Amino acid sequence: VTADEGILHASGSGVPPVTKDYCIIYSSNWVSLPNSLDNATFRALENLTSTVLCSSSEVPSGIMKDKAVVVMRGNCTFLEKARIAQNLGAKMLLIASKPRLSPLSDNKTDFEDVTLPVALIRYSDIVDMELTLGSEVNVTLYSPPLPEFDYSMVVIFLIAVFTVALGGYWSGVAELENLKAIASPGERATRRKKEENVTFTPVTVILFVVICCVMLVLLYFFYKWLVYVIISVFCLASAMSLYNCLAALIGEIPFGQCRLACCNKSIEVRLIFLAAFCIAAAVVWAVFRNEDRWAWILQDILGVAFCLNFIKTLKMPNFKSCVILLGLLLLYDVFFVFITPFITKNGASIMVEVAAGPFGNSEKLPVVIRVPRLGYSASTLCDMPFSLLGFGDIIVPGLLVAYCRRFDVQTSSSSVYYISCTIAYAIGMVLTFVVLALMKMGQPALLYLVPCTLLTSSLVAWKRKEMKKFWKGSSYQV
Repeated sequence: VTADEGILHASGSGVPPVTKDYCIIYSSNWVSLPNSLDNATFRALENLTSTVLCSSSEVPSGIMKDKAVVVMRGNCTFLEKARIAQNLGAKMLLIASKPRLSPLSDNKTDFEDVTLPVALIRYSDIVDMELTLGSEVNVTLYSPPLPEFDYSMVVIFLIAVFTVALGGYWSGVAELENLKAIASPGERATRRKKEENVTFTPVTVILFVVICCVMLVLLYFFYKWLVYVIISVFCLASAMSLYNCLAALIGEIPFGQCRLACCNKSIEVRLIFLAAFCIAAAVVWAVFRNEDRWAWILQDILGVAFCLNFIKTLKMPNFKSCVILLGLLLLYDVFFVFITPFITKNGASIMVEVAAGPFGNSEKLPVVIRVPRLGYSASTLCDMPFSLLGFGDIIVPGLLVAYCRRFDVQTSSSSVYYISCTIAYAIGMVLTFVVLALMKMGQPALLYLVPCTLLTSSLVAWKRKEMKKFWKGSSYQV
């Protein structure tokens, strides 16, 4: 939160009156707003956005008497506008801003006589207010306290743990099929054709992290062009991932297997319809991605499919590669969240700026799980109506969970590594949410997930006296 955020509650003149809330930015050093509507005083709104109110001669006398007034930003300071409005009898001053809302800053000591509430509001919200509520509108300002905990976090938690657990289990099923193919020479060639896994070595792990760093910096400087590249890649990758996930389920259904022959090849008709459905889902999301009421559901479904397919397809050969990957990405996360504010001109972290869309860009990167916040507050209305969890906070620990599951399959260890690492991931998520609630600011989740999962896996391997084998990987994978 970079400024004091509040709510403008507007009420139309109809019967029953239509009401709507809008985001405002104010300075608590200048005025204290009531924390609920029960203690708020309504004023009739006078729209004077045709003026900037830097001189009392800009408006007719008496037009502001006992009213809330909205004027345009510019040409003079906020408090100069406030003094003029107060002298003309106004009881509340709203300053409409076409650029991005920014904290109110001015020298209050030079304007000790200014007592009326002053707030910054988006000009687009003033236009929406007239269209929605009509020309006669009553408004008031208030600032409800932030909720201690938002229950959308519970939904985020369930999605994340479910995805990691299912991705790890699916990777173990694929590993079991590989082992059976190795044991049966007749199936080996067929299995090799179906094999789609990519194995990470320590060198490719380092290269992957370097690419992540370069991509994040490029996004920071060239966001308004690269965001559409990322959206296109997400549509393609998520459609393919959704197809792979659903095809694996459909493959277990014993009926409806009629095939269509073409060019000496045949394909199941149901898979053709499935491919069309997955492509349509990605296209619908791309077209309606900014529709906040329901597009988040489609983005989450595509995102979960993408994470599942990534965890299943990308194989870590040993625990050493897992330690290198998770350790480097932990440093990457901490550096771009906590260190870069000391480097950037505006004092904001590169990670947060890219996630929010630098410089007020309306397009957001589709690399997060989004769930609408269930608790109502000014922060929810102003800039963060959703709770977010990045795909990386699911995929990166998920790769370790998947390795643990494959190691269980290779050593017939009754899923002890898989279960313990999944539980450690869940504990890391809970710890992330606790720190988030206490500090009231976004957290790099890997800061808590990586130590929990790595330490738990190491402890289980050490306790079972299998650390050497767990560290180097099985002879089959080598």
